[in-house]
Amino acid sequence: PSFGFLFDIDGVLVRGKTPIPAAKTAFQKLVNSQGQFLVPVVFVTNAGNCLRQKKADQLSHLLGVPISQEQVMMSHSPLRMFKRYHEKCVLVSGQGPLLDIAQDLGFCRPITIETLREKHPLLDVVDHDRRPNVPVSVYFCFKFLSVVLFGEPVRWETNLQLIIDVLLTSGYPGNPYHRENYPHIPVLACNMDLMWVAEAQSPRFGHGTFMVCLENIYKKITGKDLKYEVLMGKPSKLTYQYAEYLIRAQAAERQWKQPIQTLYAVGGSATLSQGDEIDNSWEHELASAAAAHCRSVLVCTGVYNPHTEVSLDTKESIPETVFHGHRDFRFDPGLVEPDHIVPDVDAAVDLVFQLENFAP
Repeated sequence: PSFGFLFDIDGVLVRGKTPIPAAKTAFQKLVNSQGQFLVPVVFVTNAGNCLRQKKADQLSHLLGVPISQEQVMMSHSPLRMFKRYHEKCVLVSGQGPLLDIAQDLGFCRPITIETLREKHPLLDVVDHDRRPNVPVSVYFCFKFLSVVLFGEPVRWETNLQLIIDVLLTSGYPGNPYHRENYPHIPVLACNMDLMWVAEAQSPRFGHGTFMVCLENIYKKITGKDLKYEVLMGKPSKLTYQYAEYLIRAQAAERQWKQPIQTLYAVGGSATLSQGDEIDNSWEHELASAAAAHCRSVLVCTGVYNPHTEVSLDTKESIPETVFHGHRDFRFDPGLVEPDHIVPDVDAAVDLVFQLENFAP
């Protein structure tokens, strides 16, 4: 094969924990009788609340084909390349086994929001039932050097408060705010999805919604923009470059000699470029991109609805699609326009095989 697949998961292969019927049919076409994939495949999800192995096991069960963790890319997977943060004390926000995830990625000194609030109980007071009942005089001194946002947390008010505390005290929560310390300590964020699709009939809030809250609170307090050291997860350039790295690794392991020329992103749009101020020093960790093309194949089983276009002017029939992307990504209609639109993932596999003249 001279091509590879990048599959989105939510709304493309599954809805919540239920597989979309077309997915099992599609994946029977992608493996041989021994269960080996006929083409390189990477599952690119913006989820970040579990380890890669757990997600691989879930997908294997749901799709009926053996999937290894090397084929799974979580939203946080590229953090493996940010080695200059691995030795530092970092505050991690999200849910799931955060310490296990952070340590698996290489972080040596991760501290969760829950640990921070236990050591600084006076900081978390929105919920009256969680306020300390006795006076607290002892403070444990943390010196946070960065904040890592893995995904949407459960208690938004606690996470928003304590992250703001860390940013406005230069990493010393419990100290008075010092708003003149700007820019603040680095923030690394995974998954910018405003919404995602589960079993409910309408999309649900994603981590991008939490980030909108954090950004607006920070700006309302300081008058300045919250800055990100890096944004990862679809549709960032970093995520697709790392996914291509995984595709190349699969091809090398199978000893497929033909270079991978085209990547088909099924369920996602093409990459978007972040602002110029972003630090791209991670790029030396990866070999230079080799694929000539990345084609997007949009399916109609997820968030996308072909009937959601709204008109700017009722007198003119000019469709304008609302941009749900992150604040720091430039909106280029040409980049978010898919190369192909198909009903479901099975139709996507058929289309790609046809385009590539590939007969398993």
